[in-house]
Amino acid sequence: MFDDDVASRSLGIELLEAGDGRAAARMVVTPQMVNGHDIAHGGYLFLLADTTFACACNSHGPVTVAAGAEISFVASARLGDRLVATATERTRYGRNGIYDVTVHRERDGQAPEVIAEFRGRSRTIERPKNQG
Repeated sequence: MFDDDVASRSLGIELLEAGDGRAAARMVVTPQMVNGHDIAHGGYLFLLADTTFACACNSHGPVTVAAGAEISFVASARLGDRLVATATERTRYGRNGIYDVTVHRERDGQAPEVIAEFRGRSRTIERPKNQG
């Protein structure tokens, strides 16, 4: 699924791992992602978390989409920051799931700093007719 995700890959998001309801992805904040306050635009942080969530919930095999999501911004990200998002499955029930994603800043020699917390709700769907 990630290989076909042009939106995420065009922003430089790298999938670090995915499987068994978990995933991790990395993104570096570029000049195009910084807003008028000289901090990373929240939409890009959401996109990183959402991409990681999608990889985690699709790791089970069936086509799974977001049914809803919310994000809490904890700290500001800045130009050049290396951000890593880690997604963890909390529960699956029927065709639904709940996943938590933490986005943190990586710094050499320092502990990771939490930037955002995201909770996504997933729904497994039938594969659309126009796809193999």
